[in-house]
Amino acid sequence: MKILTIHVGDILHMKKKHACGTDTFNCLRIGSDIRIRCRGCGRDVTVPRIKLESSIKKIERTAEGEN
Repeated sequence: MKILTIHVGDILHMKKKHACGTDTFNCLRIGSDIRIRCRGCGRDVTVPRIKLESSIKKIERTAEGEN
């Protein structure tokens, strides 16, 4: 299993859409659990890293996330 490099501030494009209809999330916190915020409705969700990594389709780097 490949471990993805995710940084705070990255935009995550998910395989499935959120209930509000968007599939993009901002990464807020990194650790064994990753905290993300929906870019459509603003809902915060904390997801275990392993579950989140299998749900990501694409990672879009931002200037803030390139540390």
